[in-house]
This record gives sequence, C-alpha cells and structure tokens, in this order.
Amino acid sequence: MLNFFLLPLLMRVMLPFAAPAASAAPSVAPQGPAPKQAPAQAKPEMLAWSASRPLTWADFKGRPNTADPLHALTTANIGAQIGCQDYVFSANVQATFTPAESWVKAPHTESVALLHHEQVHFDLTEVHARQLRQKLATLKFDCEHLQPAFNNVMKVAIANWQREQQRYDVDTNHGLNVVKQKAWDEQVLRRLNDLQAFTAPAATGTASAGR
Repeated sequence: MLNFFLLPLLMRVMLPFAAPAASAAPSVAPQGPAPKQAPAQAKPEMLAWSASRPLTWADFKGRPNTADPLHALTTANIGAQIGCQDYVFSANVQATFTPAESWVKAPHTESVALLHHEQVHFDLTEVHARQLRQKLATLKFDCEHLQPAFNNVMKVAIANWQREQQRYDVDTNHGLNVVKQKAWDEQVLRRLNDLQAFTAPAATGTASAGR
C-alpha cells in the first residue's frame, strides 16, 4: 500500500537585478524584546530513489497503524525544486521515500514478497518522476509568470501518479495476486529502462529484475 506524502513546492527565481529608487529612511518605533520563536521542526528523513539502493525493512521506521488491515505502508513523494536564472528555467524532480511515515506491522509479516511489492510502489513513483522530468524538458516557461503554469503541470503529474498507484494495489490485491504482481514488475521495469535518459543525476544506474 502507498501513502502519498506531498511536500510544498520549492521555488527559487533569480532574475536580472534592478536597483530600487532611493527613498528616505522610514522611521522605526522603539520595540521591546523580540518574541521567542518556536524551534523549527526538523525535516523528515527522506531517501531518494536509487537503482543501486533498494528498500529494506529497516527503512520502515514508522509506528504501525494497528487498526489498518494492511501489513505494510510505503510513504512516497514526488517533489520539485524549480528556479529561473537569467530567465532560464530549471527543475530538480525527485522521487523520495519517507521512513518515519512508512511501516510494517510485525516481524512475521516482513516477507520478501511483501517488501518487493512495496519496492515496486517506490519504483512506480520513480517512473512518474521521470515522466515529469521528460515533460518539463519539452515545455517553455515564462520565468516572470511561472504560476499557475507550473502548478497546473504538477497537478496533472501528481494525479496520474496517485491514480496508477491505486490501480497497482487493486490489480495485485496488495501483492497477493502473484500473476498480476509479476505483470506489474515487468512493465514497471520496462518503463524505468525506457525512461533511463530522464534519471535524476543522483539516481543513475539501470534497473534490473533482481532489484
């Protein structure tokens, strides 16, 4: 089973700098001590998808939901950092896994087959990340008006990813249908290899059936 962990989009825009017109310094009223700020929450640990580093049960660090009938849960995300420098658009798209939000029920459920099913959830996330990189490589964005154009592309990509993840679970009955699981294994592997040109720099390598 896959849980969708969506993070805020990060955007960095660097356009040619224009100096502001000179103005009189504003008057500032005396202020008391600055209020104490709550400590910033640490960002959750995230693992970027890698052909050479498949998931292990040790990566599933979250507390299991005992009321959930599922034996394991994978929390994955497709995130993007976008920016413009000298009016040239760039994007860094990553498929990530969140250990603290992913869990497995009990040691006796930690089977090889179940871990493989969860891995294919993550592999399918990388397929859609590559498709998004491919799409962004063909588009021309106006750096002064990135929104809502980029958000619209992202919304479609995320919706397609979520829909296919749900279909994967239904088709395979969460990995219990061995024949359907094998069919998904093969097609996800084929798509990863077909989209090899759109692998993230930190996730280089060719996927293989032995992952």
